[in-house]
Formats: sequence, structure tokens, C-alpha cells
Amino acid sequence: MGAQLVDSSVAAFTSAKSRKPPSVRLFLALWPPERVRQALQAIQARVLWPQHAALVAAERLHVTLHFLGQVPQARVEQLRAALTVPCEPHFLELETARATCWHGGLAVLELQAPPPLQRLHAALAQALRALEWPVESRPFRPHITLARRASGAKPPADPPSPSPLWPVDRGYVLVRSVPARGYEVLHDYPSA
Repeated sequence: MGAQLVDSSVAAFTSAKSRKPPSVRLFLALWPPERVRQALQAIQARVLWPQHAALVAAERLHVTLHFLGQVPQARVEQLRAALTVPCEPHFLELETARATCWHGGLAVLELQAPPPLQRLHAALAQALRALEWPVESRPFRPHITLARRASGAKPPADPPSPSPLWPVDRGYVLVRSVPARGYEVLHDYPSA
């Protein structure tokens, strides 16, 4: 009798889980052009990484503007349409970026946020709040994740080579994270 109760409980749980509406994992990001992506790879290559570090693949390097998390598939189109906000063309300076390791071994390149980037981040936050979507409450710290499990990474001893400016003239993108496959750009939002 006990085994039947366990079996029916598992079946009920499995059935409830299978009725959960399909969802996708989304975020808004700045996507670098190829020239900038190559410069970021060169920065990655100059760091002395610990053996266990997991470098982020070149095609996945980006700056996250807002992480949306799991979004019900039924709301994706509503979000896509509502997230069109003004995006002024501007530049991100890679030369002034600071390589550092955050808590948990996350190696990042911290970027300074010029006023147009701050305005873009704030406008997207306002659009998300209008949709009653949760928005991160911590201050915006634009960065590019270079590696995970990177505690102990050492920057190179020689001076860095000049890095190009990152022209944010293409705007921003809505991206889907696809497990085991990487990222898929769902929508481009061009700059004004």
C-alpha cells in the first residue's frame, strides 16, 4: 500500500510539472562587433588562467543590460515589443576597463558606464517595471564575463596593447540562452 502512495505522489508531481507552461531564459545585452570580439579574445589570451578556469567562448562575450530570467513563452512577444527604448550611439572604452575577479571566481572586465549607457539601462528598467517584470535592485555594473571558476587568475606582466573603442551604434539585443547550445539573438533594437 505504501508503494502505491509513493507511486501516485510521484505521478501527480510529474503530471503537475509537465503542465507548467513552456518558458525561455532571456536577457538584454550589448553585442560586440567582430573587431571588438577579437580584442576581447586578445585580452582573454593574455591572462594567466588557473588550470580549472572555464573561459567564455568568443561568440558568447557580451555586456548584460538586464537579466530577465525564465520568461513564459506566451509573454515573449509582449516583452519583445515593449522593450523598444531610445538608444543613443556611444562608445565603450576597453582601454579603461579593469580586469578583476568577483566573488565565486567570476573573472570580468569592468567597464565604465558613459551617460548614454546609463540612460539606456534606466529606460529598459522603466519599460520592464511597466510590464510588472522584476528588475535588479543593485547598481548597474557593466562588465564582460571572461571566465568562470577563475579564482587565482593573474593579469599579464607586460603592458596591454591598445584596445579599440566599442562603438555602440547597432543598439542592443534580446537574447535567448539555449542550454548546451549557447545564445540566440531573438531581436535587434537599433540605436536612434
